[in-house]
Amino acid sequence: MTLPSFTTLSALLLASEFTLAVAKRSKVRGGGKDRSTLLLLWLVICASIFAGFFLRAAFPQATLPHPRFFYVAGLVLFILGLIIRWIAIICLGRFFTVNVAIAEDHELITTGPYRYVRHPSYTGTLLIFLGFGLCMLNFYSLAALFLPIATAFLWRMHVEENVLAEAFGDRYRDYAACTRRIIPFFY
Repeated sequence: MTLPSFTTLSALLLASEFTLAVAKRSKVRGGGKDRSTLLLLWLVICASIFAGFFLRAAFPQATLPHPRFFYVAGLVLFILGLIIRWIAIICLGRFFTVNVAIAEDHELITTGPYRYVRHPSYTGTLLIFLGFGLCMLNFYSLAALFLPIATAFLWRMHVEENVLAEAFGDRYRDYAACTRRIIPFFY
């Protein structure tokens, strides 16, 4: 069985995210609530993907052991991440936007994957990039594809949680107190 190439994975990811960017940008005026986190995410993601490919070529000696195992594990995480991300987006329905914004009739969603974590879409995205990094089969590429992106998403979560706390008050704070951020039962 032939496994998908990096190009195929990149194309799948970019097609998925481009579809979201076009279809799900909020028409609601955010009033600066996003704090440019969408732009930051795109810049970090693009730079990390470029760095991942560059580092793989520049440091072939940093290859992960057991390449077939790590490639398959990475592919599984990549696909699992896409599935989790899309389930989270579908669960949010019309309240999902790629930029941080609150609609006038916005509802706090605490069902589906939001019952387990506050940011399942970001959980999915981080799994995607962890999987993508493993598929690169290079320690440096893995670090470049995961660490900066995880850091950017942590900042995005901070901004988003402040906006949600402002919009929903104690209801959001109570939800946040009993629901983990991105990893069920852990963080």
